[in-house]
Amino acid sequence: MTVWRLIAGTLAVTALLTGCTRSADHPAARTSPTAAGAPADEARRAHGADSRGAGSRAGAPRTAAPAHSGAPEATGRRARAPQPAYRRWGLTAPLARPPHPVDRPRPQGAHGAGPVVVERVRTRDRVVFLTYDDGAERDPRFVDLVRELRLPVSLFLTDTVAGPGYAHFARLRAVGASVQNHTLDHTYLRGLPYAGQRAAICGQQDKLRARFGVRPRLFRPPYGAYDTTTLRAAADCGVTAVVRWGATVTDTEAPAGLAPGMIVSLPADEPTAAPLRERTVAVLREIQRAGLTVGRLEDYL
Repeated sequence: MTVWRLIAGTLAVTALLTGCTRSADHPAARTSPTAAGAPADEARRAHGADSRGAGSRAGAPRTAAPAHSGAPEATGRRARAPQPAYRRWGLTAPLARPPHPVDRPRPQGAHGAGPVVVERVRTRDRVVFLTYDDGAERDPRFVDLVRELRLPVSLFLTDTVAGPGYAHFARLRAVGASVQNHTLDHTYLRGLPYAGQRAAICGQQDKLRARFGVRPRLFRPPYGAYDTTTLRAAADCGVTAVVRWGATVTDTEAPAGLAPGMIVSLPADEPTAAPLRERTVAVLREIQRAGLTVGRLEDYL
């Protein structure tokens, strides 16, 4: 009897152990990591959705600012218009346009032969003429002034002075200035023999033609000094007018009493002279006060 109880107890223990093993191996009893973590993941996603919803409700998350398009901000203010050229140069109004060039009778020299000598042009047009000598000053801002105000200026160049900077005068010519003759080396001509005067004048004609492709018609003798030999040599070099001047400007005090036909000289070789652009602006103000404008000298000679 005791033996049978022992056998029955052993069978019961074995059955119990076998059942536990089957329970552990049953698919329903095993849980994959994904399945086990699913509730937690669902919770995290739900929390994130709640957080984003709360952020949108609480003031919305910040977003990157759009790239600046360059258009003015919508503040009701318009972009400032560029300042007119005449104001940039200190004038109160634009220069009046000179009369349109027409066929005018050219002034003639004595007895109709040789170049005419002029200190002032006979005209009823309300114009004066700006002329510049030598070519010693080569200020890029002067080129800007001539271009922006469309000034029809005349440049009387001396080769020994202007020669190293002919590129500067090419830029001036490209914006409307004209190039004229002021001899090769600024020699005082009066009293020199014909050969010397002709060499000084014709030599510069050749230089200017080689550099700019033109043989000027206008000639200014250095210091304004000339004689009959000068006129003969100039005529033989193709010059039609010897140009002197009626007013000189070496500082920012423009000459008073400007009148139609006046030729104004602004020399560049004066050691104490103010810069050309400053002197030019001073003259332009006086020109406007007198009710005048700037004409192209070549249109009248």
